Order: sequence, then C-alpha cells, then structure tokens
Amino acid sequence: MNAHEIDYHIYGEEMQYVEIELDPQEAVVAEAGSFMMMDSEIKMDTIFGDGSNQDSGVLGKLFSAGKRLLTGESLFMTVFLNIGQGKKQVSFASPYPGKIIPIDLTAFGGKFICQKDAFLCAAKGVSVGIEFSKKLGRGLFGGEGFIMQKLEGDGMAFVHAGGTTAKKTLAVGETLKVDTGCIIGFTQDVDYDIEFVGGIRNTVFGGEGLFYATLKGPGTVYIQSLPFSRLAGRVLASVPGKGKQKGEGSILGGLGDILDGDNRF
Repeated sequence: MNAHEIDYHIYGEEMQYVEIELDPQEAVVAEAGSFMMMDSEIKMDTIFGDGSNQDSGVLGKLFSAGKRLLTGESLFMTVFLNIGQGKKQVSFASPYPGKIIPIDLTAFGGKFICQKDAFLCAAKGVSVGIEFSKKLGRGLFGGEGFIMQKLEGDGMAFVHAGGTTAKKTLAVGETLKVDTGCIIGFTQDVDYDIEFVGGIRNTVFGGEGLFYATLKGPGTVYIQSLPFSRLAGRVLASVPGKGKQKGEGSILGGLGDILDGDNRF
C-alpha cells in the first residue's frame, strides 16, 4: 500500500470527532482548522498540498498545491506524524453539526468524488485533488459548480456532512434526484448531471430552485440532510434587520435563490 494504514474511532452523535491512531512513523493529513487534540509525541507540520507527491520535485509540488486554490482551499495542509515509540492518537472535529463518514478508498476503486468543502482528513499518501466537470449544465448550475474534490489512493479518508446522512447504492441505470447542496460525494462510476425542474409554478413558487442533481448508477452516493449553506441561510434569515425570505429559491427570494434554492454559488 502507498498510503499509511491507520486505525480510527469516531466519537459523538451530533457533533462528532474522529480519533486517529498512528503507529510509529505513520502520519495523517488534514485541512487547516480541523485539528482538535493530539498526544505529545506527535509532530505537526505544514506542507504544500497533501504530501502525496513528494517525489515530483518543487514544480510538481507547487502545481499540486496551486490546484487547491480552485476549490477555495488553502495552498497548505497540515500533517501529523507519530515520532514516538508506541501508538499515539490525534483527533479532528467536524466543523458543524452532522456526521463524519469514513471512506475506504480501496473499496471504491481508489477514487471518491466529494463536495469541495467535505474533506476532513486522510491517511498520509492519499491524494486530495480536484475533479472538473465536462458538462456545461453541471458547471453553470450545479450547487458544487464544475469543480469538486477527488480523493485518490488506497488508504482511509474522512469526509464530514451536515445533519443526518444517507447512503444509496444505485444499480446500473438507476437514477436518484437530489438537491444539489445535499450531495456529500459519490463513487467514480456514478454519472452526475443537472436537470431543470420544469413547470412555471415550480419555477416561480416552488421554493426549491430551478435545478436538481441527477445521479445515475452504478455506484454509491452519500447524501446529507442539512448542507452548511442551508444552515447558514436559516441563521442569516433570523438575524434582526435582515428579514426572513418569503420563499427559498422562489422569485420572491431574489435572483440567487431562483437559480439555486440555498444560495450555493
């Protein structure tokens, strides 16, 4: 295996955190801001990108790290290495109420595609890159845009989601229609596109946006009940002076809501 073999345990119900157990010289990489706690003999360091391309030279590392800017992430990631003699633990917390989902990349053919803000941490050696959509409709109107994150390798990765999660296994040709913001991620064989809701009443008064995502099997899809954009919108609508929207995604809610029910642009 190229990625480090890590053990883990997920704690909590609504505000979860994952505890990673590292053998000597094992490491885990994480997004900045997800760190919670660690044992004293774990060394924390900041690196370009995810550290999976250490043999690609300076330009290769810069290019890999620079691609992360397209997903709105930092050029840098944080690596936590066990420099002690025995097993040590480091923990990472979910940034908002929801669930942490372990993804065994070997079970999904070495690749998993997820929303650009879903990644939490992964075993050292897992590549955290970007996935471009080749479909114009998805790029223009998908809540995730035409750029998503892809996790590649043969190790464990962890993504976080809002609210309650659902795992759907799609058969060949089976299609699932989902609110664009409720997608956590899916396996590489799933065909993802954007479909127009249709109908003048749905468009103007439906309150769910003009488009939803269609996910066509075969493959596995993870869905979240409370995307952060929806949570943030509810909080913002309750702020004094802001006023409550009269119909999320409807013509009364503003141009942004017309195109996407939760302002996910």
